[in-house]
Amino acid sequence: MTEIVDIILSEANGSFFYDDQAAIRSGLEQDGFTYAGNPQTPGFTKVRIPSAALSIGLVLSDGAVIWGDMVSVQYSGAAGRDPLFDRDTIATVCRERAMPKLIGSECVNAAENCAKAFANNSNEHVPLAIQYGASQALIAAAAYAKRCTMTEIICEIFDESLPTKPIPIFSQSGDERKLNVDKMVLKKVDVLPHGLINSKEKFGPQGEIFLDYIRWVAGRVRKLGAPDYQPVLHFDLYGWIGLGYSRDPIEVARFMAKCADAATGFELLIESPVDYGERAAQIDNYAALVAELDALGTPAKVVADEHCNTLQDVRDFCDAKAAHVVQIKTPDVGSLLDTARAIGYAKKSGVGAYSGGTSAETDLSARACVHVALAMQATMMLAKPGMGVDEGICIVGNEQNRTLAQIRRRLATERVQ
Repeated sequence: MTEIVDIILSEANGSFFYDDQAAIRSGLEQDGFTYAGNPQTPGFTKVRIPSAALSIGLVLSDGAVIWGDMVSVQYSGAAGRDPLFDRDTIATVCRERAMPKLIGSECVNAAENCAKAFANNSNEHVPLAIQYGASQALIAAAAYAKRCTMTEIICEIFDESLPTKPIPIFSQSGDERKLNVDKMVLKKVDVLPHGLINSKEKFGPQGEIFLDYIRWVAGRVRKLGAPDYQPVLHFDLYGWIGLGYSRDPIEVARFMAKCADAATGFELLIESPVDYGERAAQIDNYAALVAELDALGTPAKVVADEHCNTLQDVRDFCDAKAAHVVQIKTPDVGSLLDTARAIGYAKKSGVGAYSGGTSAETDLSARACVHVALAMQATMMLAKPGMGVDEGICIVGNEQNRTLAQIRRRLATERVQ
């Protein structure tokens, strides 16, 4: 059997930046790529800082080293999330609490190893960034030991059939919200454009600028896309219907119906229309919003993100019918096995399971997430990392296609035998 004999850490870079959401929402103006003003969220020394990561490498008894990346989300410290990622703190906790439990463990036991490494033996949970990166490495090590894909390991753990079809990919535009739409349409992305509607300038005094943007995106798809190209239009508003229009669920639903009219002919998803400030209020108001949207008969659907962080959060949003789709933001969930559980729970609840993440993570974590989305057959998954469109589509799309090719060959071989 192949065992873990040592663990090493290596500094790594995230693909984008960590942003102080509270400071940006307060109305700070952009100064080039930076923001003019002071940070408001604890841990931030500036409003926008480069994202950091820390790689964890499992040294195996046969000399191989299997890696995972520990990282946090772009808007760290907001909406109930773990604090801003600090590489030194994460390294210390990892060495003291998670790593010693893994030495001597057999690689094939991915689920047992994750449970052992993340067991809460004190008053503090193992930081989610550690759970995220270490679970990537532990699942990859099991796949290495069994000579299979990470997808097959996850399918085995959760008794899922091996996937044979791809998961729709959702691409995000960043601030290049027009140029990047053209890229997405030319590449026939399944879900687009995200839009990064995170300021008054992008939303408008009463939402007019955003409505015009929806019309522009729909028109651009019709102009540049093939006749049979019918992507889902998905916009992330970072709470700006609540900030710039109304917080009343009935009024929010009516505004979202206007958005659906602007997107006529396309399925429409609106992520984070309002941030109600804390978890219970978010669930209660989103449940009311979902009920009102359904009563109106509008095709507009609400996607939960803020305050829907952990596996338990996902379960609670689903139980309350507080979303049509939940974003399962992988670094906020922690262990990739908990992401798998969250996807499975959402699907059984009749809620769309969007396997998301963040522009701030790494190529390695992005590829690892593909396997969870594939194994659990998520509704869609995010093209990540970064905000450049091309790179995320390449990394996530290629990993998905390679994995499916391997699985198809394995299934074909088994049929022959």
